[in-house]
Amino acid sequence: MATARRRPKMASLLREELFETRGQAPAPSKDFCQLLVTRRQVIFRWWKISLRNEFREGKPGEIKESHEDFLDDSSLHIQIAIVFGANVLEHVLNLCRGNYDFLERLPVPLLLYIISFLELEDIARLSQVSHRFKMICNSNTLWESIVENLCDTITPEMRELAQELGWKQFFFTNRLQLQLQLRRRRQKHAEKEQLTE
Repeated sequence: MATARRRPKMASLLREELFETRGQAPAPSKDFCQLLVTRRQVIFRWWKISLRNEFREGKPGEIKESHEDFLDDSSLHIQIAIVFGANVLEHVLNLCRGNYDFLERLPVPLLLYIISFLELEDIARLSQVSHRFKMICNSNTLWESIVENLCDTITPEMRELAQELGWKQFFFTNRLQLQLQLRRRRQKHAEKEQLTE
């Protein structure tokens, strides 16, 4: 009963458009297709791609169904699986059943904040969940935050090196290598100053 009360509040976090993808149907038709899932409907559109005169003036085809009707429409399921694949069909069926992945829908700044508290092994695992999480878990913003949380002091020189290397690379480079790189940077900087004098 508690979950039933929470669900409407969580559902209010969803945008009107839950999912959208486009693709080309396989031969022989090769029609261009779009699949759109909103909070209330599943919309499947297709555009004929043909050099034949009879199709040049043709308008796109469209099927609109409520989530409930879509769940019962096995012929549309087959069409979607053919064009977009079984994984997309399964994702759309889950959306129509109300199985939303709210974590995927959180704004990036909030996700970055949450992820910054995870253990390194958990961040590595999370980066394998999806393309979106891979980008977030490898982002400079996240690793800058991790480095700042774990290091007592970060000198301007260290910050420059981290921005040059990337914060994740900076984090995983051992101290000795970092000291060598900082020394090289100082030498290059000194050489440049001597050339300008």
